[in-house]
Amino acid sequence: MNRPRLRPAAWRTAVAIACIPVAGQAQDTLRLADLQAAAVARDPRGAQVKLIRDQAALRLANIRGERLPSLGVNAQAQHQSDVTSVPLPGAIMPFKDTYDANVGLRLRLFDPSRTPRRAVEEAQATEAEARVGATTFAQRLAVNDAWFMARSLEAQRQVVEAALTDLDAQLRLARERVGAGAALPSDTALLVAERLRRRQSLDEVDANRATALALLADLTGRAIGGNIVFAEADLAARARTARDSVDAIRQRPEYAVYQASRLATQAREDALRAQDKPRVSAFTRTGYGRPGLNMLSRAFDTYWLAGIQLEWAPFDWGTARREREAIAIQRDVVASEERAFADRLRRSVLADLAAMDRLERSLADDATIIELRERVLRETRIRHTEGVVTVAELIDRDTDLQVARLALATHRVELDQARARFLTTIGLEVR
Repeated sequence: MNRPRLRPAAWRTAVAIACIPVAGQAQDTLRLADLQAAAVARDPRGAQVKLIRDQAALRLANIRGERLPSLGVNAQAQHQSDVTSVPLPGAIMPFKDTYDANVGLRLRLFDPSRTPRRAVEEAQATEAEARVGATTFAQRLAVNDAWFMARSLEAQRQVVEAALTDLDAQLRLARERVGAGAALPSDTALLVAERLRRRQSLDEVDANRATALALLADLTGRAIGGNIVFAEADLAARARTARDSVDAIRQRPEYAVYQASRLATQAREDALRAQDKPRVSAFTRTGYGRPGLNMLSRAFDTYWLAGIQLEWAPFDWGTARREREAIAIQRDVVASEERAFADRLRRSVLADLAAMDRLERSLADDATIIELRERVLRETRIRHTEGVVTVAELIDRDTDLQVARLALATHRVELDQARARFLTTIGLEVR
């Protein structure tokens, strides 16, 4: 007879994070929300936030520095084809070779673009920070997968251990029957073989748990002890409330990116408008050359000058207008990306919502199946004691019960996993 085996698909879906409890060790309580936060904080890309702020601070310092006077040094020597002359007999002609060295100082008195440009830098830094948050968000989903696969393996381990305990009791009874001459040695051999097979399954679970523990420790940077406890979050009510208003929830960090992009686009548009306004500067220059300010002089001389300068370019041949149109297009691009993301998000949770409904129905069926399997196993044990059925059939019925219990344990974890994945996908914290 072909016996049903414990389904390996129940635990091969991913790695787990549990390890074998060791007596005498302090329990390490693992909370999903804490591990998610630790994984995000550990992500090397999180360091970009400080770098972005430092970069923005440097650029803002440059803009503030425009309020200070700017110093310039110039020197030149040239030969010109003609010079200023006086049409009088005996007048002295200046040299056609001229020399000039001067130091200039300029101070911007009024620059309407300074404040908008500062707003642009701040908005761009905020947008870059938001993008970092959206990038590191994926770590939460990675922790979710490891966490729930660990819980699934932990539940399976408990079921397999309980099955081994029951099998040990049957093995002791079989040995007593063999010793009393009421059973054949092959009955004991079958039970021993089944016990070894289930021990192999338990070893496989333990190996996966140990591997997953190292994975979770690497994700979070947290030292996780051997004796761990999974703190289960209350996800049912939170998921039920969230699914009623899923289209209105805007908690994913990508939405912060889109909002920051809109603000940065508006800031760039304001800065562009400010570029069209006049600027006023004060300047002074002092120098030494031939000629100085007296163009008819043939001698080297010092000089100085000071004044106010107005800079304004009212006509730019449509450059500013085209740039504003480009900015408006970028605003439309951001809006279309946000709509597309919302559509992807809505489609991505459909599977989780369907899984939640299916698993809630399955749990009731699982409980009924277990009750029926337990009844069948009790009757089979009685019939085995009476010698009506063989040990092989008893093992088959016991395996059927363990498969049903594994299904119940797995479905419970999968239901919580679907709820947590749904909440995380739409951007809500799992707590």
